[in-house]
Amino acid sequence: MIHQKKTGLGKGLRALLDDSDLPENDRKQQISSESTSLGSISFVKINQVEVNPFQPRTDFDIEALQELSESIKLQGLIQPITVRKAGQNSYQLISGERRLRASKLAGLTEIPAYVRTANDQQMLEMALIENIQRENLNAIEVALSFQRMIDECNLKQEELGSRVSKNRSTVTNYLRLLKLPPAIQAAIRDKEISMGHARALISVENPDQQLYIFQEIINHGLSVRKVEELVRQIEKSGKPKSSPTKKDGISFQYMKIQDDLASKFATNVKLKLKDKGTGSIEITFMSDDDLNRILEMLDW
Repeated sequence: MIHQKKTGLGKGLRALLDDSDLPENDRKQQISSESTSLGSISFVKINQVEVNPFQPRTDFDIEALQELSESIKLQGLIQPITVRKAGQNSYQLISGERRLRASKLAGLTEIPAYVRTANDQQMLEMALIENIQRENLNAIEVALSFQRMIDECNLKQEELGSRVSKNRSTVTNYLRLLKLPPAIQAAIRDKEISMGHARALISVENPDQQLYIFQEIINHGLSVRKVEELVRQIEKSGKPKSSPTKKDGISFQYMKIQDDLASKFATNVKLKLKDKGTGSIEITFMSDDDLNRILEMLDW
């Protein structure tokens, strides 16, 4: 009689590691015993893994997580997460929170992991670098990660550039994003404007002028080249070429209020003015949790 090997949830990496006819328990024991060597893989219980408190990434696409979860159900998790030992039966995540979340959605009870030894600063640096190297971080998340590495890992910009394989000017441009008004930072985070637009805006020192240009981008859908031309006009004349009153009637005074509200709620806020001093306030939220956060701030 021919016995088929059982396959199950999370079989992807196990299948890659399985080069023998050992029973399942023996293979687990073999893998576990080899985990003391650098770079080896262990299977750890998923409920023993604590989320990394130094995780710089704040935005996880629910739909993308669900897609990854479905893939894990079919193929198993191929790329291990990285953890450090936090106690006798507990681990702390260093990198791979997206994979961890998707694995939980897929119903895994254990997950492949590299187990490393790291102190808090090393853990933070590894988590930041691992996330910075991902292409799906938005520019503000990258900038915040850079700033944390400088502040919490005591790195200079040159050292930071070397760690993340970016030149100093690139690092500087990202860090300068954090000096833009909050409304513009929110628009960069939400991908309402591109990094090209942002680079043009950070070359302007006056916040009122930055807000004016930003509103022109939003109102007229300006290309990066058009924004660069507008910046040159402002630098040459010292003021915007056109009136500071926008197409939708928002003056710089109202833009300051809009910007302060965006800063308070940590999201994009728009004032919509009508005749005779009436209007409305539009507050953007990104998820149910984000809405609840804003409602709590409003004492709802």
